[in-house]
Amino acid sequence: MAAGYLDILRARHAARLLTGTLVGRLPNGTGPIAIVLFIRAEGGSYTLAGALAAAYGLATAVGQPLLGRAVDLYGQPRVQLPAAVVSALGMVLLALTGLGSLPLAYLGVIVAGVATPPLEGGLRALWPSVLKGEDRVHRAYALDAVAQEIMFTVGPLLVTLLVSLWSPAAALLVINALGVLGALSVVLSEPSRTWRSAPREAHWLGALRSPGLLALLGSFFFVGLALGSITVAAVAYADDHGRESVYGWLMAALGLGALIGGLAYGARQWAGAPEKRLRVIAGLLALGYLPLTLTPSVPVMTALAALSGVFLAPAIACSFIVVDRHAPRGTVTEAFSWLVTTFGVGAAAGTAVAGPAVELGSTAWSFAVAGAGGAAALVVLLATGRLLAAPVRTAAVVTGSENDRNGAVEPGFSSGHKA
Repeated sequence: MAAGYLDILRARHAARLLTGTLVGRLPNGTGPIAIVLFIRAEGGSYTLAGALAAAYGLATAVGQPLLGRAVDLYGQPRVQLPAAVVSALGMVLLALTGLGSLPLAYLGVIVAGVATPPLEGGLRALWPSVLKGEDRVHRAYALDAVAQEIMFTVGPLLVTLLVSLWSPAAALLVINALGVLGALSVVLSEPSRTWRSAPREAHWLGALRSPGLLALLGSFFFVGLALGSITVAAVAYADDHGRESVYGWLMAALGLGALIGGLAYGARQWAGAPEKRLRVIAGLLALGYLPLTLTPSVPVMTALAALSGVFLAPAIACSFIVVDRHAPRGTVTEAFSWLVTTFGVGAAAGTAVAGPAVELGSTAWSFAVAGAGGAAALVVLLATGRLLAAPVRTAAVVTGSENDRNGAVEPGFSSGHKA
């Protein structure tokens, strides 16, 4: 298992791109908790803190596909670095304003969210030209999914450490400064500087004109909903047992399960169409969420949380392959950005639904939301099987396509580099 991942990391530029992307995404991965801690330290209510965090999340959801399309049109350095700087300045505005002016505070988080650079989609667009092999790229997708889980675990811990050492405002500033440095490391690399998207057919829908991609996005909205609901349900479960630390144990177990599952998935080569494989993984993911509704003792619940996470990273990694196969020519970064957006919107919806489920029913009901989300994700994949069966690639590109200005097209096994 380790040998395959070491082979990926030894490839020229691979470790730098993966590390730079993870560091560059720290502001986005830690944004909500950093905002909440800052507003609470300034004397604001939980309601206000939640509203600002929600505004940041919605702004990010809007900005990702728009910036992803800009990357496909104009290249990575021209978009990623300026966006990272503008996003950081938005958080600087929040840190300097505090609660002195709520309109400025909202402006700061909205600017920070909209300008969040699409580094995640950008990295996946780079893997084919860096690794030169379909099997290696698929393994890199799995490694990417695992690294994402690590970031979402370590990132909040880093924020709380900075808060304890300095202040919530300092945490905001440091995290976003690191984000700019991460983006700078990526865009100064040779693969990022020389990457060009394949010429694309001019179409206002961009990546969304692919029926298969729309089907996948519909499914992963519900995967995001399941994961978002678990966050709230775990808090309710911890409250039921009178220990805040229980929440940390459950989320750590979920992350550990995803880590193990992602590493195992990427360690082997898979035969057959990834669309069929994704349906199987989605079914196992849904089954993994159902036992959580039993809400047993803390040790058993921790084990069930780990089990529920095992198929999360494989589902994400497999979805990357499906996106790559269905993204219309020249729209790969935008397509990946839409996946990020849809997953995030689904997580926000899950958080919103799970809260009332606890208040109107019980903690078990909130975990049932996760099971329902997993089941709905599978139903969407089954119902759209025909759309997902035939990857869409434009056979020819119209003359004078949107990004002919990018010149030469690099070779790659797919990812929008060739038809």
